[in-house]
Amino acid sequence: MAKEHIKELVSKYLKGFLDENDLELYNSEFKKEGKDWYLRVYIDKKNAEKDEYVGTDDCEKVSRFLSECLDKDDPIPQNYTLEVSSPGIDRQLFQVRDYERFTGDMVDVKLYKSIDGKKEFQGILKGISDNKIEIEITENECYSFDLEEVAKTSLAVVF
Repeated sequence: MAKEHIKELVSKYLKGFLDENDLELYNSEFKKEGKDWYLRVYIDKKNAEKDEYVGTDDCEKVSRFLSECLDKDDPIPQNYTLEVSSPGIDRQLFQVRDYERFTGDMVDVKLYKSIDGKKEFQGILKGISDNKIEIEITENECYSFDLEEVAKTSLAVVF
């Protein structure tokens, strides 16, 4: 079964359940690591503020529900491990609202093509407008990237 089809199934199974529990599907992936397959589902609080996150109870509830759906319909032919979690402290930003939520936070940005000889930048996310993000590297150095240029943006883990 195609990976994208599995992602669509997960979304379909979870839609109503997540709505009822004030949660949303952040992302999902079905991938092989070594000889084992993993179905990873990332959930978040719906319309969450910057400091609102899902807890282990939420993950457990979603895992039980999704597991029952998958066991009943058995749409995935191979054996796999189901994992349900929050997006984590190094969460990847996908949608405009993700960028809006984490404006002011330190981010890692990876580009498809080099700019000034670099593909990776770390700085403070200053905002998003017209599908462009702006990050501040230093007080005097800012970059603006069109989202189409960005391969990946994630929250930076700063110690």
